[in-house]
Amino acid sequence: MRQHWNTVGRRGSDGASDNWALPCVSTGSVLPRSNSALYAGICEGAVGWLAYPAEDRLEEMIRQYLNRTAMVTGLLLTGCHSTQTTAQETPSTTLQWITPAVSAPRLRHCTFYSAAAESDVSYHIYIPELYDKEATGQVITGCSPASAREETERFPVLFWLHGHGGGLNGIPYLVEYFDSAIRTGEMPPVLIIFPNGLFESMWCNSKDGRVPMETIVVEELVPHIDSTFRTIASREARLIEGFSMGGYGAARLGFRYHDIFGAVSILGAGPMQREFSPSVGPSGMTLSRTRVLRDIYGSDQEYFITQSPWMLAEQNTFPLSSNSHLRIVIGECDEMLSFNRDFCSHLMSLGIPHTFEVLPDIGHNTMALLNALGDSNWEFYRDVFSAGDSADGWQQ
Repeated sequence: MRQHWNTVGRRGSDGASDNWALPCVSTGSVLPRSNSALYAGICEGAVGWLAYPAEDRLEEMIRQYLNRTAMVTGLLLTGCHSTQTTAQETPSTTLQWITPAVSAPRLRHCTFYSAAAESDVSYHIYIPELYDKEATGQVITGCSPASAREETERFPVLFWLHGHGGGLNGIPYLVEYFDSAIRTGEMPPVLIIFPNGLFESMWCNSKDGRVPMETIVVEELVPHIDSTFRTIASREARLIEGFSMGGYGAARLGFRYHDIFGAVSILGAGPMQREFSPSVGPSGMTLSRTRVLRDIYGSDQEYFITQSPWMLAEQNTFPLSSNSHLRIVIGECDEMLSFNRDFCSHLMSLGIPHTFEVLPDIGHNTMALLNALGDSNWEFYRDVFSAGDSADGWQQ
């Protein structure tokens, strides 16, 4: 039975979840059986870490399983933490503002010039089929301006923030997940933006100014999207969502810029603790946390606190309490669960309405988490974007 809490903290049940995903690997359970579930359990890449195993042996079992079954070459363990290659464990000192293009149906790879980064910066965008049909009756390719088609229908926007590791390999699975739901009418047609958050930017401006990620996303990318594509340019039509590092980023950006994002979806988020320490957090990530504390927060605990969703919630309690749509979702076997529970309690103490769901037998795994939500996930998107429905926007 799936567990969920409402804004007053009561525990309820809404029936068994359709959970075909990777079981709680901290208990040493078996690998999933279907190809789709295998992808969900192994191909994390862009969307976060593989569920954290309790023993190194389990990751070796996964590698042996892939070798035996001769899965496609693309199924690399780019999301795994403790047995990554050196290149994955230690990000390049050169900031990769332009990533390689990812191939997926209706996905485009675009760039824009960032004054903050003093460089072109890339992003991927999923464009629903209805967008092109409404424009000219035929498919349009590339990242063409919106002005030539300004009289046609406009669409809400979902900003999806990836997890630690840079994030490209998981994008095709997310695109397939959302595109299928849009085609069947379970989810309204939306533009989905996959920003380039680098390897471990934490979706905030680094203290030394070298990585102005928050500025790039909020002050540059959002206006660029509105001027380039046919969006509903209002907070009610924008949702910011992410997993792991991306969930942390969605919380802090969504809370700080509540005038830009009307809804915030926080999935398997981390770091959600009050203080940041390399020794506190998921196993196998100590070196990464050491790097992040030094390179992003300048080894300054006070700077981490000022960037934290905890502090941002306190600073923006009134607007978040009155007109924002917030949810927190995490797996029962996720090592970040206790920190997310503490954060949920913090929001309740501030009187900030939100929903909090703990999904049984799910670890730190993006696609497993989304699929375990079942139909309630599509209900969430429909509810969020119904607020942005207008005369020139999408219609249910």
